[in-house]
Amino acid sequence: MRASGGARPRPAPPPKPTTTRKLLVPTTTSSSALAMPPLRLACLRRLLLPFHSPPHPVAPSPVRPSILLSRAMAGATQAGVATGSAEYEEVLRCLSSLITQKVRADTGNRGNQWELMHKYLQILELEEPIARLKVVHVAGTKGKGSTCTFAESILRSCGFRTGLFTSPHLMDVRERFRLDGLDIAEEKFVRYFWWCWNKLKAKTGGDIPMPAYFRFLALLAFKIFSDEQICHMSSNWNCERISYLVDVAVLEVGLGGKYDATNVVKAPVVCGISSLGYDHMEILGNTLGEIAGEKAGILKKGVPAYTVPQPEEAMSVLKQRASEFGVSIRIVPPLDPQQLEDQPLGLHGEHQYMNAGLAVALANTWLERQGHLDRIHLKDHGTLPDQFIKGLSSACLQGRAQIVPDPHAKSQYKDINCPLVFYLDGAHSPESMEMCARWFSHVTKKDQTQPGPLEQPHSGSNSKKILLFNCMSVRDPQRLLPCLLDTCAKNDNLPSKFLNVLNG
Repeated sequence: MRASGGARPRPAPPPKPTTTRKLLVPTTTSSSALAMPPLRLACLRRLLLPFHSPPHPVAPSPVRPSILLSRAMAGATQAGVATGSAEYEEVLRCLSSLITQKVRADTGNRGNQWELMHKYLQILELEEPIARLKVVHVAGTKGKGSTCTFAESILRSCGFRTGLFTSPHLMDVRERFRLDGLDIAEEKFVRYFWWCWNKLKAKTGGDIPMPAYFRFLALLAFKIFSDEQICHMSSNWNCERISYLVDVAVLEVGLGGKYDATNVVKAPVVCGISSLGYDHMEILGNTLGEIAGEKAGILKKGVPAYTVPQPEEAMSVLKQRASEFGVSIRIVPPLDPQQLEDQPLGLHGEHQYMNAGLAVALANTWLERQGHLDRIHLKDHGTLPDQFIKGLSSACLQGRAQIVPDPHAKSQYKDINCPLVFYLDGAHSPESMEMCARWFSHVTKKDQTQPGPLEQPHSGSNSKKILLFNCMSVRDPQRLLPCLLDTCAKNDNLPSKFLNVLNG
């Protein structure tokens, strides 16, 4: 592995893998219930403990969950969670120094100093390496992270080496950078971080400030994906052959599209726009048309583009912007569950079929444009290729409809008198809150009526169920909570307690 500027010519992809019928099927340890390290479980417990013994306790119903609205968690984890390494803690401190305190509604934030991104690319010598990346680029209001995760998992299941950049992270900033399906190792992350940090520190100042937090992370992702490589000894054992770890880079837009830090990619292989809705209106605009116009900023001339069914106001703008780039944006329907041959999606919730359908179109187009359709085995009976099914069923993204059991909390904390089960979701708009509530109601009611074996992650009516979702200080809980409570009430699953954790 090296951490220097530039990149060598990309070799041909690895040979075609043998097609297999064996699928990776989510079980009781599926992606929605992955084990969480003790450090992270302890963080979740601490959020609950201050509220566990209220001044006037009311005995809660054993079958009714609690809702924890976490602002403290969202704010505290922006830079990452230290893992014990002193050097890594210093990296996180440096990252935190880049978090701007500027009011997001400031009109200066709309494309604020966008031209600086090109200066940063020049400083880091990333312009040519980025041009060589084979990118899948996805924008949207809801589901763009899930879509990217599905697409990456599909292409990895097809035998390609993948890089995935998503945001935000749940507990550790390294979650944003995946290489071949795994979070980047701490040692490797630190090495690339200092390389970028030192170069930028040496050449910024005055009219060229250090990049803000997300821009720095995007630059770091480009450096990692374009520079990471594997060395193979040749058959005669006296020379090396270089091959790149990243055959495909899947990039999730951070905010908007046109002025997003990821939009320095000039020629992606394919673009996608997931479901659009009202969010970040202080920056993107107050109408769906304005928001759609910003998201459509990732479209490029001659690059295939896909989207999902959208409200008419948004769709008309997407089509208009696509025509300006000389492309026809194609509308992808939700994935038909029958195409999965009875396998569940790795990311749970009925809304994920919409994201999975978009991911299938993106992955298939990437394979076609790169000349790799021979990697997949097409079937006659209408189901997806085996690699696609494997990728969709094994996809994993923390904090999206994720179930985190904590059966040992009772023995470790005297204030907790029953097992805990945390239900985590990144919902942060009224529409996504409704989908979150429907998922939460479905899995908790199913657990009550159909208790599973002891190893089942959600352990019946004697456990305390806590729904944890994201509400940062720029969002209004009064817009989010009605959607969640109304949907839970319609499903006869109204919470018995509401806990609001504030900043500071």
